[in-house]
Amino acid sequence: MQRRHLLGRLAALAACPALAPDLGHVFAQADGIAPAFTLLVAGPDGGQTSRWGNACALAMSPCFPGSPNITTQTTGGLDGVTGANQLDALVVPDGKTAAILPGAALIAFLTGDTRVHFDPTRWAPLLSGVNSGVLMLRASNGTVPDLSTLRAAAPLRIAADQPQSRDLAALLGLARLGINTAPVFGLRDTNTKTNAFIDGEVDAVFLCGEGVPEDAAPLAASGAVPLFCLGTLDATGKPGPDPFFPGLPDAISLGAAAAPELETAYLAAAAAAQLDFLLVLPRLSDPNAVTLWAQAASAAPNSSPAFAEAASASSVSLQPAAALAGALAALALPPSARTSLQVFLAKNYGWQPG
Repeated sequence: MQRRHLLGRLAALAACPALAPDLGHVFAQADGIAPAFTLLVAGPDGGQTSRWGNACALAMSPCFPGSPNITTQTTGGLDGVTGANQLDALVVPDGKTAAILPGAALIAFLTGDTRVHFDPTRWAPLLSGVNSGVLMLRASNGTVPDLSTLRAAAPLRIAADQPQSRDLAALLGLARLGINTAPVFGLRDTNTKTNAFIDGEVDAVFLCGEGVPEDAAPLAASGAVPLFCLGTLDATGKPGPDPFFPGLPDAISLGAAAAPELETAYLAAAAAAQLDFLLVLPRLSDPNAVTLWAQAASAAPNSSPAFAEAASASSVSLQPAAALAGALAALALPPSARTSLQVFLAKNYGWQPG
């Protein structure tokens, strides 16, 4: 509720200085009036991505020359696939329409969902909201088990939604380390997963999304310790230190790969899982238009204290275009890595795209 309240306080925004590039040839203006822009929101009105879309539109508007109006337009369901399809198929790359999408759409792309008719690796990155991902594990006396102990133990019962979800990052991270798992699927939200842990039905929970540090507290009180995190995104697409969990290793630095064929797929799934939202322009957008939007997106957190405060309250880190570019590049799996991922999903979970 606190996060929703903060996102709703973004009506009063401070103005930004005019941006440096002369982009008048990109957007025709009549009588000095700035053109109106559209922000396509891949998700239903009132949903999480919709709220971030409204926040971005309000925060970015004064950061464009002339402070143009940015109208949000919602479409499709919560996973963002319909909106992403619309971005690739219907949006003209004239720089007047950008899109905001949830990271769930990238998981659908990565796993080969047959509904997907978009390619996020070709979008022009502008801004992203990056969340934490942490695997919490039941432990004796608060001691984190070492890898050899975990590898020799019975398969780890981990709470999970489905293979095609953010939980894929944790499942691949564990498989890469050679830790056998027995996922308990059908546990969709954090509260359900936490209750399953407290009731002894599972022994591990992957927390991912907004508010992860506060969600970890009841698990820690019930005997859970963090094993690894996803890190955070940087311009290379590789995981860096998570600012909300300093000192906690990511799944790569925790140990050498017992299943190296899954490493590339893990990095892609981790990049997708970390994206609370992503702001992009369609493929083939004019480079000058990309510069205009990217500069406005970069300036928005500094110009709008309410926008930055909402992100902080959600434990979301606002990252500029370079970090998102690295994440999108990580999704471009080579054929061998894509095959390894599909074999892993089919063999272990009987899961096929469809």
